[in-house]
Amino acid sequence: ARNNAVVVMTVNMGQSSLLMNFACSARRRGFDLGNVLVFPTDMESKKLAEGLGLATYFDEHNMSTIPKGEARRYGDKIFRSMMYAKVLCVLYPLLLNYDVLFQDVDIVWFKDPMPFFQDSDDPKVANFDVLFQHDGSDSVRYAPYSANSGFYYVRANKRSQYLFTSLLYHSDLIITWDSHQQVLIQLLAEHSSLFGLNVKIFSRDTEYFPGGWQYHSRKDFMKKLMEGETDSYIFHMSWTENKDNKLLFLRQLGQWFVNEQCVGKNAEEI
Repeated sequence: ARNNAVVVMTVNMGQSSLLMNFACSARRRGFDLGNVLVFPTDMESKKLAEGLGLATYFDEHNMSTIPKGEARRYGDKIFRSMMYAKVLCVLYPLLLNYDVLFQDVDIVWFKDPMPFFQDSDDPKVANFDVLFQHDGSDSVRYAPYSANSGFYYVRANKRSQYLFTSLLYHSDLIITWDSHQQVLIQLLAEHSSLFGLNVKIFSRDTEYFPGGWQYHSRKDFMKKLMEGETDSYIFHMSWTENKDNKLLFLRQLGQWFVNEQCVGKNAEEI
């Protein structure tokens, strides 16, 4: 941890190439990843993460039954199984009173986002318990917040701990609705109303945290991003059908940093 906060990710072997890309891109840009904690769901991805110099915690009791392969589409069986890991990997450090920046592995950093979230002098950030990237979708499924569950910051306190404990207790809805995103958004609304949880969703139009919506809908912005003319901290390759799309689109953006001979390989083969 650094400044009582950790960057948390979870990964299985099927998505490990995306974890490698995050680590390689971050090191290429000179970021210190000493505050990153990876929750692998199998031994293969644990060895890969540690080979990248990342700290890991393998909860074998709860995560070893999660499939090792990659999800082939949003909401399939493997995708739903990984949602369980995404809940636990945030809840564990929160219960130990660490702030958490959770991110999916399909993210690259342009600037370290942690100082932004930890700026105690900025009321637009400091006064909130949870802060989310905007999903980009305004569908009823994600109303009222349209929060993206693949990049968010959580301050450790009683309100946030209860939120994510409640999310774990609603695992049946995660299975029913194919993702934890819709469940989490409904709980955000409930806990904001009943328990005073302070929720912030960044504007979809902010330059800070772009993702799949900008990729598919904002060609003018994406050209500026590729030319380094935006004030962006990260790019999140969301809004994709599967890993194959993610790799293709990241390559098109010039944001793929993994040698091809390493893609899909385990630690021993690399």
